[in-house]
Amino acid sequence: MKYLLTQANNLHTSAFKQKASKTIAVTLGAIAMSISIQAQALENLAITGAEIHTMAGQGIIEEGTVLIENGVITGVTDGVSVPSGYTEIDASGKVLTPGFMGALTSLGLVEVSSSAGVNDSRVDAHPVSTVGAAYDVQYAINNDSTVLDVTRIEGFTSAVTGISGTGQLFNGQGAIISLDKSFDSVLLPQAYMHVDVANAGADRNGESRAALWVSLHQSFDEALVAASVDLSPSNEWHGMISRADAIALNKVLEGDMPLLVSANRAADILQVLKLKARYSALNIVLVGASDGWRVAAQIANAGVAVILSPENNLPGNFDELGATLENAARLHEAGVMIAIGINTHNVRLAAQHAGNAVANGLPHSAGIAALTVNPAIIFGMNEKVGTIERGKRADLVVWSGDPLEVTEAAEVVLINGVVTSMESRQTKLRDRYMNRDPKLPVAYSQ
Repeated sequence: MKYLLTQANNLHTSAFKQKASKTIAVTLGAIAMSISIQAQALENLAITGAEIHTMAGQGIIEEGTVLIENGVITGVTDGVSVPSGYTEIDASGKVLTPGFMGALTSLGLVEVSSSAGVNDSRVDAHPVSTVGAAYDVQYAINNDSTVLDVTRIEGFTSAVTGISGTGQLFNGQGAIISLDKSFDSVLLPQAYMHVDVANAGADRNGESRAALWVSLHQSFDEALVAASVDLSPSNEWHGMISRADAIALNKVLEGDMPLLVSANRAADILQVLKLKARYSALNIVLVGASDGWRVAAQIANAGVAVILSPENNLPGNFDELGATLENAARLHEAGVMIAIGINTHNVRLAAQHAGNAVANGLPHSAGIAALTVNPAIIFGMNEKVGTIERGKRADLVVWSGDPLEVTEAAEVVLINGVVTSMESRQTKLRDRYMNRDPKLPVAYSQ
């Protein structure tokens, strides 16, 4: 059986493209739904004819074939070759990439911020934690969130998600989730811990870095002591941090859990690098780093990766005096691994941001890597996702053209080898009001 990705007159919608007033003809339409429904029962798929960006040793294959069995990539070859028993998806003239990974988001935790109800991306202080380290977001993920569908049809197949604010020193422990339709979507719990040492973090912790950094060192020192004592409730513990905080922080201090540190000004970044030197096993990842290019050599020498938004340009405040659109390019040139996409449920715009970084000097291949293999490496998921290689999970996206071009779009999204629906709340609203009966009130559809 063979499915052709033919042009249809369906308007591809994303909030960003609507703002840009772009009318984009994309593939699939009703065919996509047919594939999505039937793919549930398919075990063997062959994607043929695409320009394959493997993000691995094979580089870019101009016209190749990817074979998938039971959700796993079993072959990546040059040329078009479909073994017997495989269903072919003809992607001739298209681009195939690994599924994008949202590098730092609040996906699955919040719907519309102005709506009533619990916002699981924020935590009020609770007795279980005095510094915020113990909070664990894996218990709060909701895959019924409409934001996930909107993100998935933009080519994202997984995401790093976590608490955006606790009012305490740490923003708890985040998780990595799949953007499929299952209710058990957590790929990796306790995937990282997050602390903010920039202006916002200082404001929440004594309103000064003079208090924040002492508190951070004290927290780590106490966790080191706690590692060698019995923290059961029957024993006394007189530390500033809670027992639950100490247990969580030990994973960070042993290097088993990455510590994401938000910092922008060059002085703060250098303090972060000193923190890594003081606690040698720390696996630190910088977040933001608007002034990162000013100390790029030091960041590279420390082996620290950076998750950034390349859109920061010109000083927005005294914390970002060195902000420039060339930050991503300069960090990459210095040898720093970068990922693109910071702390928002609108991480679907990260592809646009990567394109802007490329327009300002970042190599195109590095722009794709910042959305795929680099975040996978940063969060220890590169054995499963991030590249198109034999043995990897089949999280793949067929694009109409260059994924970093604003006028191109994701046409087929596979998660774990299953072709997913390209429908979201946005597309449903579009279809409802583009084709409504003018004789009826606006609230009604045909």
